Amino acid sequence: MKAIQLYYKGVEGVGKLKDIPLLMIRLALAYGFYTPAKMKWSDINSIIDWFKSMGMPAPALNAYLAASTEAAGVALLVLGLGTRIIAVPLMIVMLVAIKTVHWGNGFDAGNNGYEIPLYYLIMLAVVLVYGPGRWSVDRVIGRRIAPRRAVSFQ
Repeated sequence: MKAIQLYYKGVEGVGKLKDIPLLMIRLALAYGFYTPAKMKWSDINSIIDWFKSMGMPAPALNAYLAASTEAAGVALLVLGLGTRIIAVPLMIVMLVAIKTVHWGNGFDAGNNGYEIPLYYLIMLAVVLVYGPGRWSVDRVIGRRIAPRRAVSFQ
């Protein structure tokens, strides 16, 4: 019986640390989207041509949408602002990237497979479900807007 109580006390203690991995996930995602966003914006016309060569519909629109979504994702994830909102379009970008670029190369990241985009997709799902955590602008705003609501803005 003592061992079970000790276990649950440990679980409770570890649960208090949940904001640390949520912050780390947000920052890792922001870092991961930074270079692709920067690359897309540095030569958007090449990205449009690349999308066109893959047969992507509306390549210019999709290039601008992908670049804008990734750039916005970097800023919003770092701040922890609108994290649940930006997670959805970033997940769509990852699904499109997996299908159009990475799927044919298999799973392995070393072969430009879908491993890394899949990890990003999973981390974005965590942010969508659990929120940005305590150290976020979302939490500050949420505490001011709805301090007594059942909805968690963390």
